[in-house]
Amino acid sequence: MNEWITICAIDEIPVLGARRVARAQGLDVAVFRTASGEVFALLDRCPHKGGPLSQGLVFGSSVACPLHNWTIALATGEAAAPDEGCTPRFAVRLEGSAVQLRADELAGHALAQTRPVAGPVGLGRCGSAASSCSPSPSSVAA
Repeated sequence: MNEWITICAIDEIPVLGARRVARAQGLDVAVFRTASGEVFALLDRCPHKGGPLSQGLVFGSSVACPLHNWTIALATGEAAAPDEGCTPRFAVRLEGSAVQLRADELAGHALAQTRPVAGPVGLGRCGSAASSCSPSPSSVAA
């Protein structure tokens, strides 16, 4: 059985913005809210150089990394072409106004990632054997 943990209220995530969720083990999670009210959660690291996606600009259903402007799809974690790479996703659900993430994913999902020093090293392509980007559900509508 999956246990869900409340991480914030939906109103604590700005529309077209993000909130960072710190994890004791490091590798924080970024929780995003779109203009249409959808909520997504990704590892708070761009697959390019590890930039903090929670500080990026949210537009449509994507976020632009604040370091080098890579566009990352919130639903999949994939970088938009011509860039390649992805950042792991986390399952999200809303219980009333509470935004929840799965406890097992917070405890261990994507903790083995290494900090890239150049290029999309350490955060493999989505769907590849080297990637920890999983096809789990990652969005809910508010």
